[in-house]
Amino acid sequence: MRKLSLIAAFVLFSAFAQAQDMKLPALDSSPADIVYYPLNATKVKDDSSPSIKVVYSRPSRKGREIFGVLEQYGKVWRLGANECTEIRFFKNVLIGGKKIKAGTYSLYAIPEKDKWVIIVNKQTDRWGAYTYNDAKDVVRVEVPVKALPQPVETLSMTFTPQPEGANLVIAWDKTIVELPVTVK
Repeated sequence: MRKLSLIAAFVLFSAFAQAQDMKLPALDSSPADIVYYPLNATKVKDDSSPSIKVVYSRPSRKGREIFGVLEQYGKVWRLGANECTEIRFFKNVLIGGKKIKAGTYSLYAIPEKDKWVIIVNKQTDRWGAYTYNDAKDVVRVEVPVKALPQPVETLSMTFTPQPEGANLVIAWDKTIVELPVTVK
């Protein structure tokens, strides 16, 4: 019995020692976030389900000039950090007059000083905009840029309800844009 206890103690100690040697990745400086429409759809205790889900990484300003410098005007941007921002429609939607089937898509943007082009693209699971393929675009929509009185430190997204759906609100630095989405 004593030998069995000794062996069990040795096995536990060995497992603990190996766990101590394992290197876990450092915290990401641009953490991932998720926003649903309707907001808090997953926290409701009834059978309601979300209509839209956006998964994105949230880069911070860190004293940098963002639009026109870090994210250059006229160039495709992944609309976040790390992997491309992905949007999932649980129902068919209408964006920019174009019907889009339920499914998962990537979101890109082409920022300009006074407008952005928001792009819904069929490719998913991409890192950055390095392999962006405009032939896979589902729709491109121009949206006006509005200036914010106070800068937003970390890229943030939310939804504001509208009579027939919601606006996807994207804010960072001194810029805010809204993409209207009609839910069918």
